[in-house]
Amino acid sequence: MQTAFLIGRVVLGLYYLFNALNHFTQVPMMSQYAASKGVPLPEVAVLVTGLLLLVGGLSILTGYKPTIGVAALVLFLLPVSFIMHNFWAETEQMTQMMHMVNFLKNLGLVGSALMFLAIPQPWPLSVESKLQRRVGSRGRMQGEEILQAAQAARQS
Repeated sequence: MQTAFLIGRVVLGLYYLFNALNHFTQVPMMSQYAASKGVPLPEVAVLVTGLLLLVGGLSILTGYKPTIGVAALVLFLLPVSFIMHNFWAETEQMTQMMHMVNFLKNLGLVGSALMFLAIPQPWPLSVESKLQRRVGSRGRMQGEEILQAAQAARQS
């Protein structure tokens, strides 16, 4: 089960990282579209949303600070869904359908992001679990050293 969870995290994390890359490499085009939707400071908005995707994608991929990653993804997905994919405001049927698909996809991604919060942390096979094991083992060694020093002091 841990392997399936890791594969799922890799796939989803790379999905978000790919979209973050698009935000950083397609700033003019995405800013123009954001401006057409009435987004203030569209260039800044594209870069900030790219940063949210980057943080969220890296967090899901590596399992490092997943609560922060989930927050970044939800902070990205909810406003983008309602502002950029407001299918109910479209009059052209194909455009309305395209936006409805993207709106519903984003809501599904919000649901999947929130489900990550139910998984006990640190996640298995994650950077955070590896860091905790390393710190924990270092702490045990220090504790053993303290006990040995106390025993040596009693003997002398």
